[in-house]
Amino acid sequence: METGRTDITAQLFALQDKSYADFQSKLLPTVKRETVVGVRTPDLRKMAKQICKTPAAQEFIQALPHRYFDENQLHAFILSEEKDFDTCIAELERFLPYVDNWATCDQLSPRCFNKHTQELLPLIRKWMRSKHTYTKRFGICTLMRYFLDEAFRPEYLEWVASIKSDEYYIRMMQAWFFATALTKQWGATLPYIEQHRLEKDTHNKTIQKTVESFRIADEQKALLKTLRVK
Repeated sequence: METGRTDITAQLFALQDKSYADFQSKLLPTVKRETVVGVRTPDLRKMAKQICKTPAAQEFIQALPHRYFDENQLHAFILSEEKDFDTCIAELERFLPYVDNWATCDQLSPRCFNKHTQELLPLIRKWMRSKHTYTKRFGICTLMRYFLDEAFRPEYLEWVASIKSDEYYIRMMQAWFFATALTKQWGATLPYIEQHRLEKDTHNKTIQKTVESFRIADEQKALLKTLRVK
């Protein structure tokens, strides 16, 4: 088992860009600099596609925890290639407790979710109740990705608004969720801003993100600016 894992780690180091690692580590305050190899995202995606069906990749994703940030990133991309929903969920449940940063969390976007949205809902609820920061963030992110368009129901807004957390990366995910909801479901979402249902920093970040969007009209942006909390 160690052979496959070691070989993949060696491949990552062969793709290393140390200047990129320095830059990237500044964006990852929860990750130790020495664990950042510095492999660019397109290279990680390409590698995941190339190896995802190999025995070495299966050995690699079983070998948790990983030592390097880039290994976690690769793991996320391999899982995102998984086509079998049940297998994907089982591996996600194994992996999520080891996710320790926003980037790996947000890179987890399994293709098979598109065809299994209704089966996702109870899982999303469970993930959002987790005490683990990035499992909770993943739940909110998944709800945002798949349930703000045709599958939208107003109660989903309440699910996210009801989450109380002091964790920065949870609150910023809530802001991202509500900013996206404002661009897609304006009528249902605006009352949450008008009624100050979110924590102050989350509320203001939601408005900032929405105002920066090209997907809403100028008059909507003007209204949101009047709702900022000082």
